Amino acid sequence: MSEPITFLPSMSDLIEVADDSTVSRTVLRADGARVVLFSFDAGQELTEHTAAMPVLLSVLDGRLEIAAAGQRVELVPGGVVHLAARVPHEVHALEPSRMALTMLDARIEAHA
Repeated sequence: MSEPITFLPSMSDLIEVADDSTVSRTVLRADGARVVLFSFDAGQELTEHTAAMPVLLSVLDGRLEIAAAGQRVELVPGGVVHLAARVPHEVHALEPSRMALTMLDARIEAHA
């Protein structure tokens, strides 16, 4: 069982953009959710893949292009993309960017 409250005062401070790289780091594990931060240098990408559970994508800073289900959207701070489980998608960094990926699944446990 996870703690009743987990507070991350600034996710942006927990990951840095590295030259010519994509970096990821899990920053929160709680019952039903996991948050993974990604940083992308300009031009970096995650090629087409799927997630076994529904996910939320939000940009902390920068601009990303998200392609899924025949659509392309530009994701900027303040926006969010929800993807259903197993929807093929890809992520392209239009500029140096940091993103939070929230995995939603009742089967996720804090200690996993």
